[in-house]
Amino acid sequence: MQKSASATASTQPKLWTRDLVLIILVNLCVFTNHIMSLSTFPYFIESLGGTEAIAGICAAAFSFVAVIIRPFIGWWLDNGVRRVALVIGLVLMGLAPAGYIVVPVLSLAIVLRMIHGVGLSFSNSTTATVASDVICRPRFAEGMGYFGMATALASAIAPALGLTLMENFGFQVLYGVAALIAVAGLILFSFVHAPRVDVPHKKLDLRTIINRDSLPATVTMLVFMFTFGALENFVAIYATNEGLPSGSIYFLIMSAMLLLVRVTLGKLVDQRGEAFFVYTCNAAMLVAFLLLAFAPSTPTFFLSAMLAGYAFGGLEPSLQSMAVHTSTDETRGSANSTFLCGYDIGYGLGGGVAGVLITSMGYSAMWAIVSLACVVSVAIYFFWARHSDTSFSKRLAQKRQ
Repeated sequence: MQKSASATASTQPKLWTRDLVLIILVNLCVFTNHIMSLSTFPYFIESLGGTEAIAGICAAAFSFVAVIIRPFIGWWLDNGVRRVALVIGLVLMGLAPAGYIVVPVLSLAIVLRMIHGVGLSFSNSTTATVASDVICRPRFAEGMGYFGMATALASAIAPALGLTLMENFGFQVLYGVAALIAVAGLILFSFVHAPRVDVPHKKLDLRTIINRDSLPATVTMLVFMFTFGALENFVAIYATNEGLPSGSIYFLIMSAMLLLVRVTLGKLVDQRGEAFFVYTCNAAMLVAFLLLAFAPSTPTFFLSAMLAGYAFGGLEPSLQSMAVHTSTDETRGSANSTFLCGYDIGYGLGGGVAGVLITSMGYSAMWAIVSLACVVSVAIYFFWARHSDTSFSKRLAQKRQ
């Protein structure tokens, strides 16, 4: 028995490589820079005389430019470009927060936020594509789940770090640290030796910038991201207004749960398919929002954070794996960029709609209305996405027949 088990272990495809570890660390820098700026940006806008609605418009503008540019980044990546794209992204992610320090003016802050969105588009499209290059296919969903741990760690560290720096040292120190984190990402990426991708040059047209195979997973994620856009932009201010524990505690609990899900359940998509996560994660986020809307208290605030962590921790890597796992060297960039476009659209619209709803109807109504996105996301998956050829669940069901 021991000999058999040893033989099985030796034939298990190797998942952890030097390049995978390094690209996870680069992704950690990308999302720490992004999230520490994101969680504090409504306060920055408020300090410049703006309102929640203006903060929502900034979230929408951030995502709008990301959506516009991301398909072209995907086309560029599909033509074999990796290193230059990520360098551009990290440079912009360093310059934007530096600009917040140098030019603290409301109108220019919105412009700089859009530049920050361009930097994020270049950066996380490329890190996801490099990760897709280096992860072995038999353990692909598991590997993408571990790659997504960088987002979990950043979600745990960055809001608390950003809010602490803002409260104790001010916006100059906060955004100075964010810029330095982007520089750290550049240094780490210089040590990555991802496989060289030699592909035929692809013409720039609609078919090469939008990956049709990834659309079912993308649209399912897009609608779900309405909730995450509202949550990340406004839960900290909501907690302050309601006298609840700080937003940094909410993000810390949410991220701890998110990390736990990705460490313990990462293999489930490879083994059972994505359907389990689509249904349970949307249900968890629905309850998390209804608790914020109708039962705000310290215990329900913490429970909401745990449910939100499970929801995003399980759904995002499972749907990204679904969107990308059938792609080739020639389509991997567009598959990642198409999926992340959906992520950006949902996130931006969620933040923008939430800001308008807060201004016109208040926080409770906003949480309740935005929670309906979870119902729509499940309906899209049930009636369309689960029947697509990219569905892990469909493929596993066919194998069992």
